[in-house]
Amino acid sequence: MNKITQTARYRQSLILYAQKNGVTAAAIRYRTYRQYIYRWMKRYDGTLQSLEDHSHRPHSHPKQHQPEEIKLIDDMRRRNPHAGLVVFWAKLRQRGYSRSISGLYRFLRKRGQMAVKLPNPKYIPKPYEKMAYPGQRVQIDVKYVPKACLVGEAVNDAAENGGYYYQYTFIDEYSRFRYLEAFKEHSSYSSAEFIRHCVKKFPYAIECVQTDNGAEFTTRMNGSKEERPTLFQRTLEELGIRHKLIKVFTPRHNGKVERSHRKDNEYFYASHKFYSFEDFQKQLAVWQYKYNDFPMRPLNWRSPKQVLFSFPLV
Repeated sequence: MNKITQTARYRQSLILYAQKNGVTAAAIRYRTYRQYIYRWMKRYDGTLQSLEDHSHRPHSHPKQHQPEEIKLIDDMRRRNPHAGLVVFWAKLRQRGYSRSISGLYRFLRKRGQMAVKLPNPKYIPKPYEKMAYPGQRVQIDVKYVPKACLVGEAVNDAAENGGYYYQYTFIDEYSRFRYLEAFKEHSSYSSAEFIRHCVKKFPYAIECVQTDNGAEFTTRMNGSKEERPTLFQRTLEELGIRHKLIKVFTPRHNGKVERSHRKDNEYFYASHKFYSFEDFQKQLAVWQYKYNDFPMRPLNWRSPKQVLFSFPLV
């Protein structure tokens, strides 16, 4: 129901007075014209809503869309229900439509023919495979140390090796226990050295190592027809460890190590500076100790070290 205005109440009192005392007397009392009173008496049906002003919008316009243009728009919209405004306008222009894109927008909006936007397909993750014991599967990845953290001697030292220091990260999927090591380069040789150190440091046997498709781990993405094993892969074979590669361009499959790298950025690299490679090694070791001692929600508020060493050694 429309909101009753003061004007409608005025018109009602005018009409009621005219019906009782005559139109002339009402015109004199209310200081208006007789034609005005007759017009509203004709429209009055006993309700205030009938005395409201109607829309003053004209029923036609000299530049309004012509029937043949409306038919073209309707036919094109029926065939292209999801086309956006610009694409739809371009398609119409190819068929002789000459009006501006803003004019088309107003026409479509008035008639409720704007494009129906389809929802983006929702990613449905596969059921997560939980590990049953330490070492069943571990994730390894390399993180570039931000250049903003390098100061003094470290800047010149890193410049000789591409301008970066590198953090190699080993994380056990069962316990979230991490082993970190600093390197001046990331290569298959560095990766092979790192996995040998991991085997020595980790108290349980490692069955499977999961990595991305970086050149420091595999030659899968080098464009060669023949995929030759890298030094890292040969080292894994020598140690009796299975190598699992994640799907290409899908870092979420290595989610635990990626998430831990985000923590590194937020709680370590954002507030630390390194003056030399030795300084970086020492600070990284301290950060590794703190990380493994901190309770986590996925571990029921136990630390990675607690979870790891609560599992019985065989």
